[in-house]
Amino acid sequence: MNAPTPPRPIRALPDQLISQIAAGEVVERPSAVVKELLENALDAGSSQITVRLEEGGVKRICITDNGKGIPPDQMPLALARHATSKIASLDDLENVGTLGFRGEALASIASVAAVTLTSRTADGAHAWELEGSHLGTVVPSSGAHGTTVDVRDLYFNTPARRKFLKSEQTEFGHCAEVVRRIALARPDVSFTLTHNGRTVDHWMVSDMAKRSAQILGSTFEEARLPIDEGSGVLRVHGFAGLPTASKGRADSQYFYVNGRFVRDKLLVHAVRAAYEDVLHGDRFPSYVLALDLDPALVDVNVHPSKIEVRFRDSRAVHQFVFHAVQRALAATSATSHGSVPSPLPAAETLQASGPVWRPQQQASFGSILNPDYKPTFSPSPFGSGGAGIAQSTERYGALFASGARDGDSSAPADGSVSFRATADYTVPQAAPITATSAQLSGDEFPLGFALAQLHGIYILAQNSKGLVLVDMHAAHERILYEQLKNALDAQINGDDMQVQNLLIPVTFYADGIEVGAVQEHGDTLKTLGFDIAVLSPTTLAVRAVPALLRNADAQTLARDVLRDVREYGGSRVLIERRNELLGTLACHTAVRANRILTQPEMNALLRQMETTERADQCNHGRPTWVQVEISALDKLFLRGQ
Repeated sequence: MNAPTPPRPIRALPDQLISQIAAGEVVERPSAVVKELLENALDAGSSQITVRLEEGGVKRICITDNGKGIPPDQMPLALARHATSKIASLDDLENVGTLGFRGEALASIASVAAVTLTSRTADGAHAWELEGSHLGTVVPSSGAHGTTVDVRDLYFNTPARRKFLKSEQTEFGHCAEVVRRIALARPDVSFTLTHNGRTVDHWMVSDMAKRSAQILGSTFEEARLPIDEGSGVLRVHGFAGLPTASKGRADSQYFYVNGRFVRDKLLVHAVRAAYEDVLHGDRFPSYVLALDLDPALVDVNVHPSKIEVRFRDSRAVHQFVFHAVQRALAATSATSHGSVPSPLPAAETLQASGPVWRPQQQASFGSILNPDYKPTFSPSPFGSGGAGIAQSTERYGALFASGARDGDSSAPADGSVSFRATADYTVPQAAPITATSAQLSGDEFPLGFALAQLHGIYILAQNSKGLVLVDMHAAHERILYEQLKNALDAQINGDDMQVQNLLIPVTFYADGIEVGAVQEHGDTLKTLGFDIAVLSPTTLAVRAVPALLRNADAQTLARDVLRDVREYGGSRVLIERRNELLGTLACHTAVRANRILTQPEMNALLRQMETTERADQCNHGRPTWVQVEISALDKLFLRGQ
């Protein structure tokens, strides 16, 4: 065993050791140095920044900007601890409008690396240079207007820290990601990144649309939705990727608060909740979103790396971001977006050498769609006027109480359309539709007109762009799901949440945080339909739950709601559970595979898809239709070669 350490007297730490301790928080790895220096360059008003790295940033990090520069008499202070030009009072700290403000970054970096600071102001006759630390001497130097910070041999005097660094390529990858994050936030600034003398990235001054396409790639550029919404002091803008552009990892998610990249669980949850109806399985959406608000309403000083923030009104921010993204995704129907990406390869090796001749398209479905035909299938089980769903709320209570799940034996074995409730539903008639050449060449009907059915699963249709393939079950499922949600929302709109009082309250052990949440958010819980009482410092009792979810496990449901209320100021648990049940019902009710449809039935489905929100995906996130461009078909058959 080690001998006990003899007691030591309390004493003040040396400045160098204090800076090295601070460096343990600030200078986690080379990418942290890049982040701090880039933020300083942007705060200096730079419009052009160059980042030069060697050996993943371990050997050298050199960042040059064309900002306002540092006067020579202030350069020693720039390398001193807790010295900054960005805050001077508590009021400044509570209204931070810059990226950097703590004043310890450069001093911490200088304590674990060899730093050379060169700067020249706009009115300076020449540049000035300071090497080492704030104790060094400022000497004349050469250089353009702006500032260069040259950091060499990171952790040269703390070899134990250097042992924890990864390979050169890994460290460079982290540095490059930091540059990308900051470049996304500031498309008005040009960035150049070099590694070991080779230029890796170069982005000229542009706008958010172009910069995000350059960094996130063509897939994101072709499948994204613009967002720009404001409400009072809040504004969110940027781009949200379509569900078809989702990825298996959350590596294309960029959120900014007042220009600062953050990883905030409240914002991530808000965006994820907005995607819940259209995202498949464990896929992650891609997005570049920026939230602007009064600096006094957000605390950016809660973490040394400033990557976490705290909002004064977290619930308002969560709901604002959620609804903004949800509204954008709700418009992803055939009429608003146009098409989803083609699934066919572009056959890039086959380039057309000349124009492709094609006879003029003429088609008429008038003879096919018999006005007297009465179909046996309707995309809506509720009737043309929706009267079938306007039944009492008790029916929905019974529906949810049935606990429908996949594989429910009550689903029709023959694949026919049915609804779990017993009311009679009016089957609407498919109106006769004549497809003229003008309609086929225009956008009046974006999904075109049905030609045939393939293997009892897919609908083949023709529109102005080429061929449309529709998964009829997935499409019908989305239509029914949206109708169920809208109908249920209309039923309870303006009414109080219907509550089911429990005959025997459900008691369970709770920790202090959960008990505190009940006491602090009692009004919110009642609004959500919960009556939860505190029986003791460690015991809670659930006395009432929302009527629609009365068959759910009360303890689990209450814990989930308490967690959401505590973390986000509200809860999405109820809506998620409700939507899960509605999705199951829609899946069972939707037309099944191998169901033979006629042209009127197929066209009726296409028309309803064009007027349904989120029609590009079923509620499981699978695509409902794809567009095959006529040019892709030409390449497959070598037409024009």
